[in-house]
Amino acid sequence: MSKVNLLTGAGRGMGVDIARAALAAGHHVIATGRRPDVIEKTLGSQHDNLLAIKLDITQLDEAKAAVKTAITRFGRIDVLVNNAGNFFAGYFEEISPGQMRQQIETNLFGPMNVTRAVLPAMRKQRDGHIITISSAAGLIGQEFCAAYAASKFAVEGWMESLRYDVEPYGIRTTIVEPGFFRTELLVDASTTWPALSIDDYAPRTAPMIQTWKAMSGRQTGDPAKLAKALVSIVDQETPPQRFVAGADAIDGVEAKARELLKQVMGSRELGGELSHGAGV
Repeated sequence: MSKVNLLTGAGRGMGVDIARAALAAGHHVIATGRRPDVIEKTLGSQHDNLLAIKLDITQLDEAKAAVKTAITRFGRIDVLVNNAGNFFAGYFEEISPGQMRQQIETNLFGPMNVTRAVLPAMRKQRDGHIITISSAAGLIGQEFCAAYAASKFAVEGWMESLRYDVEPYGIRTTIVEPGFFRTELLVDASTTWPALSIDDYAPRTAPMIQTWKAMSGRQTGDPAKLAKALVSIVDQETPPQRFVAGADAIDGVEAKARELLKQVMGSRELGGELSHGAGV
């Protein structure tokens, strides 16, 4: 069955692959981004099922306007794919407070804005599916990723809790945790390097930047395959609450789960005692 998909970050990278896969499957796609002309040029303006709309996800008014335009054109929104995001790399102390706020603004408040704009329509329909692209870094912290991991860990908590809010209205949720895919996340338009410089970190910062830059375009994951997998999830009657994508992400999340269980068991004796007795 053809569904109406609203997709953010459709101008480049993974968003292009998701839009193409959805269109190829016969779905309607409202492809949003800062440059709708670029979206049309990339995806082809001849598609009857495609509507390109300008949307800066950090602006709630633009999100509401995009939803209104989409519903006027297609009558409903069945699926929201929160895909837009960026990457502020660096050691925590070298990331300026302003950069940290920008990271959270885009990767957390951005999808929150679009979801807030879409939910009234989905509640009215008593049907819908919200998919938010997180990252393996939303479950596993790592060096040089303090800002990015903070934003994605926050996305995980928000989406995991949102599920309970919207399930009574027939709205399903899926969090997607990709590993390293050949998207455009590491190109200059999506990646911001540390604004500050601290002598203690200097011997590590420069090599780390070069390491990350060298990964761009060489990641093991195929974004076209991930896009097709997401379209198949959209078609499922009971979609997964989490979708860990890529062998590297699966291995990493399994290791993290074992580590968490070990830490929980290590806390049992002292932590468990805190629940007993009258307290202070």
